[in-house]
Amino acid sequence: MIELRDINRIFRVGDEKVHALQDIRLTFEHGEYVSIMGPSGSGKSTLLNILGLLDKPTSGSYLLDGIDITSMSDNQQADVRRNKIGFVFQSFHLISRLTAAENIALPLTLAGMPPKQRDSRVRDVLESVGLTERAEHRPDQLSGGQRQRVAIARATIMRPTILLADEPTGNLDSRTAGEVLDLFAQLHEQRKMTLVVVTHSDEVAARAQRIIHVFDGQVSEHGLD
Repeated sequence: MIELRDINRIFRVGDEKVHALQDIRLTFEHGEYVSIMGPSGSGKSTLLNILGLLDKPTSGSYLLDGIDITSMSDNQQADVRRNKIGFVFQSFHLISRLTAAENIALPLTLAGMPPKQRDSRVRDVLESVGLTERAEHRPDQLSGGQRQRVAIARATIMRPTILLADEPTGNLDSRTAGEVLDLFAQLHEQRKMTLVVVTHSDEVAARAQRIIHVFDGQVSEHGLD
């Protein structure tokens, strides 16, 4: 379970303070599917970055499975991020010189997994996202939907318990976006991971079990039937 207690995030822009998040109190149960919505500059991406340990709150506490993450060192937080959290971004962030299989394998390589075990896991994940026949293609040889599938496969190759996605369908046409959302739903159901998706789209948000609205650094939420 994720619990945010009185999270504040303040940025300085010149002499001005920008209160990006204000006294955020939220919980995310294990295995939940949650969408975060809000206008540009509302604080939703800042909230996602704090959930993903890519940014630190100015004050407040972030508890993951009962452990206070905010009290950890940078190295300890990096270990948590590597082993428990996966990220999917709007612009894919794939390495252009690597094939699909090599992009997916990168987290395993960095973690020191033996090649035989690594290759076996990559094959399984390629199959699960429907890209077995594109394993040796580089990103510039793939469609937008295929690149996002590679990004999702890379984000889940370490078998995280939390998957965070920032506008994952923003660069995709409606049909391809639907296919990517179907893949998210499949992974969520099969792996029982906590899935948090930032989106501007009502259609994307409606896939979730719960919607959190962020406006001027504050949140409100409701569930979906």
